[in-house]
Amino acid sequence: GVPAFSTRGIVEGFYGTPWTHPQRLELIDFIADRGMNTFVYAPKDDPLVRRNWRTPYAGDELVRLAELAGRCEARGVEFVYCLSPGLTMRYSSESDLASVEDKLESVAREGVRSFGLLLDDIPRQLQHPEDRAVFSDLAAAHRHVVRRVFEGLQRSDSGNRLIVCPTVYWGYGNEDYVVRLAQELDPRIDFFWTGRAICSATIDLADAAAISRSIARPVTYWDNYPVNDVAMGNELHIGPYRGRDRHLYRFADGVIANGMELFEASKIAFATIADYLWSPEDYREEESWQVAMRDVVGESALPDFAIFADTV
Repeated sequence: GVPAFSTRGIVEGFYGTPWTHPQRLELIDFIADRGMNTFVYAPKDDPLVRRNWRTPYAGDELVRLAELAGRCEARGVEFVYCLSPGLTMRYSSESDLASVEDKLESVAREGVRSFGLLLDDIPRQLQHPEDRAVFSDLAAAHRHVVRRVFEGLQRSDSGNRLIVCPTVYWGYGNEDYVVRLAQELDPRIDFFWTGRAICSATIDLADAAAISRSIARPVTYWDNYPVNDVAMGNELHIGPYRGRDRHLYRFADGVIANGMELFEASKIAFATIADYLWSPEDYREEESWQVAMRDVVGESALPDFAIFADTV
């Protein structure tokens, strides 16, 4: 049948040691085999994504990025390259805007057509005097940047896509910053949202309706499960996907699930999430979980592992 959600995938978006290149290639195959269609590349500790966002990819790093994009294309998976410039960017600076565009353009030359502009985990107030002179607040500054980045992407290829993670990325969905950021933005620009909390125990239909109404487009959930970074480092998230409304697809474009630094262990939750995203109304979390564990740990280890997984 036809999958319920149009965007079904995972994001490497955690703090901590990024996955290795062979792991990423393996994961692209793993999710493609299960009907997922999106791989979002956003490791917080890839210096070229966040800390040194202006620095272009070169040498081996460029080769690896191109290989990831190529593997995604071969498997029918959309590769979304993300940039997080907000820690040091001056939003009013033409040269900083040009730096963002140049960086995305250099990645686009490797065959990437989808981009994320991540404005999460940065100060909520304008930091630079020159920005405060031009913009009333963060929402106005971010709207300017998002619009300019999208226009630049469209100029180089009308097929280019942009998804934005707002600085306020969780809550009730009616927050002033979010509403004003989305105002008058091209409807083709997508938005990430994590739900009522950064790690939402449940995501219900009302939440999806509220945020989608505020941003005037179907929301894409950046779901912080099974991720276990920062304060969750002592937790092992190897249970099935649960607490997501089985009608969520009516208001949401899709879900991308944030993984753990623990690559192999992340696959268990990812497999159940793939089942949910394909057909949430038929999703049976226990059955999906048993199959996922068998796939990841193998038949012989399954009885012992299932007891372990249930316990933690």
